Amino acid sequence: MAKKPDAEAGDSIVIKKYANRRLYNTSSSSYITLEDLARMVRENIDFEVVDAKSGDDITHQILTQIIMDEEANGEQMLPVSFLRQLIGMYGNSMQTLMPSYLEASMTNFRENQSKIRDAFEKGMSAGPLAAIHETNMAMMRAAAETFIPGQKKSLAKRPAASPETVSDTGSEISDLRKQMAAMQKKLDELGK
Repeated sequence: MAKKPDAEAGDSIVIKKYANRRLYNTSSSSYITLEDLARMVRENIDFEVVDAKSGDDITHQILTQIIMDEEANGEQMLPVSFLRQLIGMYGNSMQTLMPSYLEASMTNFRENQSKIRDAFEKGMSAGPLAAIHETNMAMMRAAAETFIPGQKKSLAKRPAASPETVSDTGSEISDLRKQMAAMQKKLDELGK
């Protein structure tokens, strides 16, 4: 957890949003931008944004605006198919379950990020990556069955790739490229 500048441990920094769209950091007594808030998120600095006039918590709206700005500035991370599926969930009887499911999925992804990074650094043996892949696939199968009954078959368990013997650096790179291509193919299939 990153140190929280301008706030005591456990405190949330209050950001006031004024009618002129300016954001004011009450902790540092300075005006800030959406980019500053994005940086604070990346640094795990806790904050809440309130409407200066009404006092309403508008943190959700501001975070959504940051995502929209990132997507509009060429930093697109959300595939169109995902956005369509997400929009399709509004008004659906399962809508109330989506926030907790998405939060759990993102938590799982973030926890596994370091494991994935370690696997790439160690030459990416099939063991750690296969275990992470199976965990993620199990979550996807459970979600698919919960949200769209009958979809479990399309996310059927796929056999893990067998580890290849690597004799030199050239073949290691070749193996990594093959594994990356296979992972990309699987991600593309999941995105459909």
